[in-house]
Amino acid sequence: MNTMKTLILLFFITGSTVMAQQVPADEPESSRKRNETDQKIYQMALRYNDIVVARVKLFELMDRNPTNARYPELLASLYFETNQYGSAAVAALDALEKNDKSIPALEVAAYSLEQLGALDRALPQFERLYLLNDDIFSLYKTAYLQYSLKRYEEALNSINMLVKNTKSNEQKLGFPKEDDSTQEVSVKAAALNLKGLVYLDQGSKAEAKTAFEQALELSPDFELAVLNLKGL
Repeated sequence: MNTMKTLILLFFITGSTVMAQQVPADEPESSRKRNETDQKIYQMALRYNDIVVARVKLFELMDRNPTNARYPELLASLYFETNQYGSAAVAALDALEKNDKSIPALEVAAYSLEQLGALDRALPQFERLYLLNDDIFSLYKTAYLQYSLKRYEEALNSINMLVKNTKSNEQKLGFPKEDDSTQEVSVKAAALNLKGLVYLDQGSKAEAKTAFEQALELSPDFELAVLNLKGL
């Protein structure tokens, strides 16, 4: 989650430099000047960490430029950064109505809906993220939400895709430990641990044991997998 917040933070800090490039060439001069003024104030508000003023300026820009998806994207990111997940989800979904391939809006919508416990609504956002940018973390989140929603066959299919993906050996995920620290393990090890949980839910203890052991072959100190194996 921290990685996601960092990415979104970078998105909305740098986003103001892109907004000016999206002003239509045939826009009336009065609207153009008002947009430029509001964008400058938005930038200054971010510089001084005045999120309230930044939001107000985005609302004014959205009202003046109803077809521009960039402004609700930025608004969604601001809400997300302040843990206002309900508002972030609504703003991101509004942005997706204008541009259904917006990666930033999909990310905010997916993680915000997950934080709100709306897993059935978060799942398709993660699925679309994976299809659009081949993001292995989105595929893991897809598998985890499928498992959480007891869609076991879909979860196993996503997990098998993860295990076969060469990037799953290289990229890492963070997991909490009992001492409140965090450890990083490969996405492949995490996927195999998740596979064990799916089998366990289905009552297949032998298959679960094999999956947990495979996860530990890759990451012998993976505490969560160790505990899952001991719990069989």
